[in-house]
Amino acid sequence: MRNTAAHTYRALYRLTTHLREGLDEARRRPDRGDISTTTVIIWVAAVTGAVLIAGTIAVVISKYNGKLSGL
Repeated sequence: MRNTAAHTYRALYRLTTHLREGLDEARRRPDRGDISTTTVIIWVAAVTGAVLIAGTIAVVISKYNGKLSGL
């Protein structure tokens, strides 16, 4: 039990230290290159398109699986 508590304490300490350093960096450099809304929209559209294409291919293959096996 003591080892678990020590591991948990160390992990929590590292996490809070990392978060504190990140916040200090953000305060020091407020122009840290945030992602623009346009970039997010483009990425969401690209991922959605890829998922739709993959889904369509999966549906077509499953529908015609028996007919494609003779090729």
